[in-house]
Amino acid sequence: MKVKQLPQRHQVKQADTWDLGSLFPDDKAWEEHFQRYGEQIAGYERFRGRLSEGPAVVAECLAFDCELDRLGERLGTYAFLKTAEDQTNSHYQGLLARFQNVATRAGQAASYIRPEILAIAAGKLQAWLDAVELAPYRLVLERIVRFKKHTLGKKEEELLAMQGEMAQSASKAFRQLHDADLKFGLVTNERGERIELGNSTFMQLLQSPKRSVRRTAFRQYYQQFQSHENTLAATLSGSILTDVYYAKARGYESSLAAALFPDNVPASVYENLITAVHRQLPAVHRYFDLRRRKMGLKDIHHFDTYVPILSEVSVRHTWNEAVSNVVKALAPLGSDYCAALEKGLKGRWCDRYPNRGKQSGAFSCGTFDGDPYILMNYKPEVLEDMFTLAHEAGHSMHSYHSARHQPFQYYNYTIFVAEVASTFNEQLLFQYLLQRAKDDRQRAYLINREVDSIRATIVRQTMFAEFEKITHEMAEAGQPLTVQTFKDTYRNLLEQYFGPDFALDDELSLECFRIPHFYRGFYVYKYATGLSAAIALSQRVLHGGAAELNDYLGFLKGGCSKDPLDLLRDAGVDMSSPEPVETALKQFDTLVAQLDELL
Repeated sequence: MKVKQLPQRHQVKQADTWDLGSLFPDDKAWEEHFQRYGEQIAGYERFRGRLSEGPAVVAECLAFDCELDRLGERLGTYAFLKTAEDQTNSHYQGLLARFQNVATRAGQAASYIRPEILAIAAGKLQAWLDAVELAPYRLVLERIVRFKKHTLGKKEEELLAMQGEMAQSASKAFRQLHDADLKFGLVTNERGERIELGNSTFMQLLQSPKRSVRRTAFRQYYQQFQSHENTLAATLSGSILTDVYYAKARGYESSLAAALFPDNVPASVYENLITAVHRQLPAVHRYFDLRRRKMGLKDIHHFDTYVPILSEVSVRHTWNEAVSNVVKALAPLGSDYCAALEKGLKGRWCDRYPNRGKQSGAFSCGTFDGDPYILMNYKPEVLEDMFTLAHEAGHSMHSYHSARHQPFQYYNYTIFVAEVASTFNEQLLFQYLLQRAKDDRQRAYLINREVDSIRATIVRQTMFAEFEKITHEMAEAGQPLTVQTFKDTYRNLLEQYFGPDFALDDELSLECFRIPHFYRGFYVYKYATGLSAAIALSQRVLHGGAAELNDYLGFLKGGCSKDPLDLLRDAGVDMSSPEPVETALKQFDTLVAQLDELL
């Protein structure tokens, strides 16, 4: 029997890989700039103890800091992307580790800036904000002042900065275990092919029309997590305790408050999301029952929730076909947007296909000076991968527009708004494909996918967000974070979100140990709020005119020049209200009803 294995990195065609030349042409150039970066760190000493002298000195210091950060972004991104290609490559692991070490040193050298600025008398600093020299940095300074009560003294800030590399230990350990060391064996798919089970093929196998394949992949995959559950619990606990430590050190009420503060997002946004989703859980439970009935199942398990209900509908798109569909779907965003995206996707912005050791999943990684790169693990037979391409393209074009319309200090948009641009693109792709569906079965197939997308992005991510909130509160209360407490907490949420008639396998409680985003505390809720905003904004653009399009493009160009809620408000949606989330969940209910009729 033929065994289908992932290729080694050196076996991948160059045309299918990204070209990192916009960052550095080769490792030698990286090394030269890395040396220069390390040498320039000493330049911070020119300004130490002098920031109270006047606005000209502050402006010069901030300009130096921006230029060094800009070089550091290029260096760090190149090393990270080379590591993502093959996480077993020790050479690039070394490059990334070296950069992180020196970047920590740079952070340490710059750690006096905030305390010195905040030590300037409030009245004097307020007067300085009107100085011509500080005009490019006015918002930077206003945001520093906002952090005053959470900024420590010079020595304390230096100590915290020194911990930067160490604080990533739990995440690094998880990544190495999850993406490189765990071996899941082989699974025979519905075509009789022996496929290497891994993070990139797991979802593909869960979409198999053959239930025994899905069940085998599910149980075999989670066996590895069960075998390493103590290690995984320790790494997750370490990440949570790190969040709690930094929140306490800086005087925040909680780690959640610390996470929300930089975006100036009130806790009510987080709470409203959880409350709104809980109110709509009966609709989610009805959908699971619909899925069970239409699939002809006696009971429904988690491994039955990813395969399309109409699993016999064959879907296959080559890379070029997927790119063509995405670009055509995004035509409402204008010819300039589409031309730039098409050139990048048909060129070498994207690392396209899976290879052994490659980081799982997908991501976009934009920089100020380089191309907005995309990592994919694209599989032509998986429709979701075309939507993932549209999603990551949304991130990349957000970076592309922001880098061209904002200075470095304001180009890098926050994660809160990032998930709007990405899921907005998915909405346009869904509408494009739905309008061109050949018959009711194809329409049902696409609506099924959209229902599952809303469930995965709003409902599932909200469950993750609630898990993060609960486990961080447990740590803050001094409760132990053990294998059992993690699994019990997660099991309780599974029972609420999946409902009383869902067959919950014991292995599913281990899912909390395999979610990479849990190592970026309080990140996942932004997926849910992002899609809610995207649904509203996409309808606004599709049914609007030039003004609505310009509002949205203005949002893409905005970077972080305003707070996230203000950027979204200007684009046409108010996320401080629960209305966008409630509207998105009502659309979910409507689509479920349509699906029931079509099937």
